[in-house]
Amino acid sequence: MTERLDIGGDWHRVSGKYVWTVIVGSVIAAVASAVVVALIWWAGDWAWWGWLLAAAWAIGYGLQLTLAPRRARAIGYRMRDDDLLVRRGIAFLRFVAVPYGRMQLIDVSRGPISRMLGLSDLRFVTASASSNVGIPGLPAEAADELRDRLISLAESRRAGL
Repeated sequence: MTERLDIGGDWHRVSGKYVWTVIVGSVIAAVASAVVVALIWWAGDWAWWGWLLAAAWAIGYGLQLTLAPRRARAIGYRMRDDDLLVRRGIAFLRFVAVPYGRMQLIDVSRGPISRMLGLSDLRFVTASASSNVGIPGLPAEAADELRDRLISLAESRRAGL
């Protein structure tokens, strides 16, 4: 029988400033979708249907903005002996273990909002085509240090293959 994934221990969390990145992204999406809702309402000339659509839009984006701080706090990572463990999610919790020897590319990216806040996103490319693992909202210096450390660990683990 296999051993269960050990998810206990000390987790590193993303920066509290990451909440602002999520909020600004949500506001931009809300404005874009509000335009679509308004156009549908106007073009369809549906008085009651338009109110229903607008209410659904307001509730959806209100919930998204309300949950943004909690979603940001739920993201974390933990470096273990053989792999990096990444967690995220509130209702649908996701834990991903990325073995150091499987890391092929470690990418640090900084979008305009993140750059203004001094944050970076770390993305991993592994041997699996379906892996979509990353750690958003890290302070820029911490992301660079973590990238260098992970590259070193990945190179040392691949050497034995």
